[in-house]
Amino acid sequence: MHGDRVMQVLHPGEHCGVAADAAVTAVPGAVLSVLTADCAPVLMWSTDPARPVVGAAHAGWRGLYDGVLERTVDAMRVLGADQIEWRLGPCISAVAYEFGHADLTTMALRFGPDVVAATADGAPALDLSAAVWSAMRATGTDQPDRRLPPCTATDAGATGSPTYFSWRARRDSGRQAGLIWIEPGDG
Repeated sequence: MHGDRVMQVLHPGEHCGVAADAAVTAVPGAVLSVLTADCAPVLMWSTDPARPVVGAAHAGWRGLYDGVLERTVDAMRVLGADQIEWRLGPCISAVAYEFGHADLTTMALRFGPDVVAATADGAPALDLSAAVWSAMRATGTDQPDRRLPPCTATDAGATGSPTYFSWRARRDSGRQAGLIWIEPGDG
């Protein structure tokens, strides 16, 4: 939806098909999924096995600006998560993400100068990964090793064919799915 709506899942299948940008749960067996093309999928989990909680968020630039990641972390903490780790999945890289000057300035004011980049052609670009890192750093979550995720627009497989769906690069209508759940019996 490119917003900041976070759903709390209280039983497997609840809210299935409901439009939102993030979901959290403490229910074993409830699978959370997030669909993305060029936006950033962010999967989160609590590290305390006595209080398992997971979250999945779709972080497009508008949702990031509106605080979808912060709201997801807050919702996980309400469910008992204390220490939270996270991973960033495939999303568009700055080299392929041309961005308007006004919106780029708005994002830089919110997330800092690291989000300002340039495309391969030298046009202004948003570093979406840097914006995700900035938002997650502000939540005080544990930081995984900082590695860049694959680029949905430019990464190609062994055959040279695109590996991921990208709306901006090819107008692909498909999506990648990021999934996370608590195994029944964990904790």
